[in-house]
Formats: sequence, C-alpha cells, structure tokens
Amino acid sequence: IFLPSFQDLFGVSMVVPLMNLHIKSLGASHTVAGIIGSLYGIMQLFSSTFVGCWSDIVGRRYSLLACILLSALGYFLLGTSTTVFLFAISRVPVGIFKHTLSISKALLSDLVSERDRPLVMGRFNAASSVGFILGPVVGGYLTELEDGFYLTSFICASIFLLNAGLVWMLPWSEENAGNREHQQGNKGTDRFSAKTNRDLHSKSATNGAVTSDSLFQSPWVQVATVLKRIKGIACSDLWDIFLVRLLMSVAILLYYSNFSLALDERFGVKPLFAGYLMSYSSALGVLAGCLLGPITRLYQHNTYRILLHSSTLTCTLILLYASALSIWMVVLSSTFLAFSTTIGRTCIIDLELTIGGNEASGTLLGVGQSVTSVGRIVAPLLSGIAQEFSPCGPPSLGVGLALVAILIMNANKQKYCSHGNVKLKNQ
Repeated sequence: IFLPSFQDLFGVSMVVPLMNLHIKSLGASHTVAGIIGSLYGIMQLFSSTFVGCWSDIVGRRYSLLACILLSALGYFLLGTSTTVFLFAISRVPVGIFKHTLSISKALLSDLVSERDRPLVMGRFNAASSVGFILGPVVGGYLTELEDGFYLTSFICASIFLLNAGLVWMLPWSEENAGNREHQQGNKGTDRFSAKTNRDLHSKSATNGAVTSDSLFQSPWVQVATVLKRIKGIACSDLWDIFLVRLLMSVAILLYYSNFSLALDERFGVKPLFAGYLMSYSSALGVLAGCLLGPITRLYQHNTYRILLHSSTLTCTLILLYASALSIWMVVLSSTFLAFSTTIGRTCIIDLELTIGGNEASGTLLGVGQSVTSVGRIVAPLLSGIAQEFSPCGPPSLGVGLALVAILIMNANKQKYCSHGNVKLKNQ
C-alpha cells in the first residue's frame, strides 16, 4: 500500500506544476486557467465524501481500482489535450475520482489496530511525501524535452495503471482473514456498540472482499445508502472535530499563501531561496512521519494530547514567523512547523476515526477531505484581504484561527478523551 501511495504522488507532482504553463501555451487567459482550476477544486469538494462513503459500501478493492483507473484515464486525456476544451474535459475524471490516497488510508485503518494507526498513517504520509518531493524534479527535466508535457502526462497515466496492477495483486483474502482474527481478539477492548461489532464481522466489504450482492446491487440502492451514511455523519456530534480540522487547515494555508512574496517584501529574499526552504520543510515532514511511532509511545498513545500540543506548537511557530525580525527566525519556524503540521494532520485523522467509528472510515475520511477542500477555497480569499493591510496579515490571521481551534479542543476535552462516545445517528 505504501508503494502505490509513493508512486501516486510522484506521478501527480510531475504533472501538476506544469499544468498552468501548458494551458497558457494553448491560448487560455489567466481567468480561464483560474476557472478550470477552481472547477477541479469544487469537484473534489463534493466528490470526496461520496467516493469515500461508496468505498464503505462496495469495498476498498473495487473502489480503489475504479478510482485509480479513472484517474489514469484523466491523465491520459491530459496527454492528448491540444485545446483548452480537451484540457478541461481531462480534469473531470480526475476531479471526481482522484481520491486514491483517502481510500488507501481507509484500507489501512481497516487493517491495523487503533493503537498502531497513528504510526502506520505517519509512515504512509512519509512515503507519499517522498514522491511529492521527487516528482517535480523529474517533471521539470522531462518538460525540457520535445513535447515534454505530453510525455510527462502519459508517464503519469502509466504509473496509475501500474498502481492498479499492484492493488489487484494485494493479498486481499489473507488481509481480510487476518483482520477478522484481530477484531475477534480485541472484542473485549473494542469501543464500538454491540450492533457495530456485528456489522464489522458481517461486512467484509470494509476490508476489500465485497460480496457480489453489495458490488452489483442497483446503483440507486448504492446512492441511497451513500446518502443515508452522509446524513448520519451530518447529524452526528462530530462537527467540532471537523471544525478544528478546517481552522487548522486554513491557518497553515494562510502561512504558505504568500510565503515567497512576503519573504521578498520583508527580507528581500529571492523566490529561489523560498523554494529551497519549502523543499527543506517537505523533507523534514517526511522525517516527522517516521518519528510518529516514538512520539505516540511517549504520549502513551493519547492522540488528543498529541494533537493539542502539536496545534499549540503550530500556532506559536506561525506567530514567530509573523513577528520574525530576521530570515533565520523564519528558517527556525519553518523547521519545527514541518514537524508540528505533519503530526497534527495525522492525529486529526486518527481522532476522526477513533471517535466516529472505524466502520465508516471511508465516509469520515471523505468528509475530512471535503473540509480541507473548503479550506483551500476560503484561504486564498482571506489571504488576499489580510494582505491588503500587511505582508504579515495572512499568518497573523492564521494565528487567530489556530487559537480558536485550540480553545475548541480544550472545551471538548472530555469527548476526545473518552473516545467512541460519539456515534453516528444511523447506528
């Protein structure tokens, strides 16, 4: 599972940095390029919840294969896009079905114990991040060749086809049997209700081995089931967790929103240095993912405390960046921020699954992705407004949002510490 996740972001990061250059070479204006980019974000916003919930119903194997193959189709179409219209069409299957990493996380959540989940998720994020670091370098080299963008897109599509083969070859039946044994062995410590336990043991779809009835049932039945599950999430008491995720996401996005421009205006630093600094932070993020195991053991697997402390550290570091008097203070804040944000992202996902229930992991991860997408839409607007007042305006606003998130976590401390008390309404 780690290998396809690495290849996934490696292929995508080869293409994405080159897309704006390509669409402008096709004759599109800045406005048209922006509209197409926004439409992709909007499709991701609405599709992530539905695709995640669909993976809970039909199983991880078939939903993951469908998303990988349709994403491959999108990048193949991108490699044939010689007009702006074809470019826009190629973004549709990717915008709707590029949720391969979310479904992979849901699959990992199905297979590992709650105690080991932060460690495994951290390693998964580290593997993905390595691909994101290497991809732009390879893509930049390939684009120097004749028809380099088209070649890069076809290579990306080929990587997705390779991933489909790897996913198909996974030992699904062995994993499913091992997970059933794990569930039975932990029956005494499982925090789910009796009904949820029965659902977990009877529903092999959660682990990828779906029955023909669940896979080939009427599409309308599947849609109705998806809507019912989404309603259960909407009517649950998980709003505060998703609000914390939204606030922290926007705070971090505000930190990075005008990073290069702010460094230039405040310290006279060229964009090249800012690029090196961001690559340095990404590399540290990979290291942070590998250190999650010792950190969770140090905190005795208390995810709430790790999240609270990492969020507090993130807030402090953004404040340090906003008030920095020299470039070295910026380097210092970036160094530790790479650790705190990576740990925080992993812990908020673990807390969602712990409190919301592992039986709806695909739905929960999908809703979480939608929340993050809302942050990506809101953050540029807030950044533009704040930047009218000062280059330090966006990170200063981010500090305020992070403080609100910390206060919400403190106000709901009892819920987070008790785990599993918050259940979906349809349970």
